[in-house]
Amino acid sequence: MTIKEIQEEIIDEFSMFDDWMERYEYIIELGKSLPIINDEYKLDENLIKGCQSKVWLFSELENDTVKYTADSDAILTKGIAALLLRVYSGQKPADILTAETKFIDEIGLKEHLSPTRANGLVSMVKQIKMYAIAQQTKLAK
Repeated sequence: MTIKEIQEEIIDEFSMFDDWMERYEYIIELGKSLPIINDEYKLDENLIKGCQSKVWLFSELENDTVKYTADSDAILTKGIAALLLRVYSGQKPADILTAETKFIDEIGLKEHLSPTRANGLVSMVKQIKMYAIAQQTKLAK
């Protein structure tokens, strides 16, 4: 599935909810389904800067695609990470770098987060793209 197709699927899913309490509950459920990150990746160097809570993000190259793993000490943030990983994990670095993040605005996520959580969301997306640049460089060698 392409990044755009996954984003459209997420937009469709969120349109089924009547209010933001239901959407928050859904995001929390997504966080519970996030595969557990190996403790070896829970290092300071994998912490996202600018997040209110602790968020670890790790990437590795697997068959020319970037595979991400993440975890957070906050359940809502863990759900946001799960949403982002669903979109970007398993995609080619070039596709990650050129992908738009309109789905975040279309589901209204950023406007329904506290300013510090919204900053954390932006920081997570930036780090996902930074890892994609690093992995693309490895592919080019």
